[in-house]
Amino acid sequence: MLAALARFPFRRDRGELKSALLQAALGGCTRAELDAWTAQFASRLLRRGLRADALAAIAQHRRGGDVLALLSASVDLYVPAIGRSLGFSDIICTGVRWDGERLVGTLATANRRGAEKVFCLAQLRARHPQLPVTAYADSAGDLEHLKLVERPVLVNGRWRTRRAAARLGFACEVWF
Repeated sequence: MLAALARFPFRRDRGELKSALLQAALGGCTRAELDAWTAQFASRLLRRGLRADALAAIAQHRRGGDVLALLSASVDLYVPAIGRSLGFSDIICTGVRWDGERLVGTLATANRRGAEKVFCLAQLRARHPQLPVTAYADSAGDLEHLKLVERPVLVNGRWRTRRAAARLGFACEVWF
């Protein structure tokens, strides 16, 4: 972990940092242990950790018959469980590597961030070619993929990111 932290200011490789953290914190855990943790974490998050405005937006899209796709740089230890619970049909996130039933912790996919998120959005569009896309994001790293959708929305972004999003004509919202 320390070596990855020391290299980060020079390489700026969040995937390497994520992998090192996963290996240090969870490497060697069994799938059953992590599945139990995921069930507890996802249940708690869904009960009291999500913003009411986010849940309302998801419900509105569902009522409108929209295809719900969750695209996250977070890892597949818990993102799929959360996405399925919220009714998302497409879930794309950063994959982690296993050795049988034990977590290795290295990344099995590219870190789903930046240019990789743009690539994943293109794959989603190919699966749903006729549908307009509304995308919600919260960080400066997401502005590139927001440029590629019909209805980009920055949610709870930092002031510099909100300014950049506004210059691009993106909606900026604050969700509670």
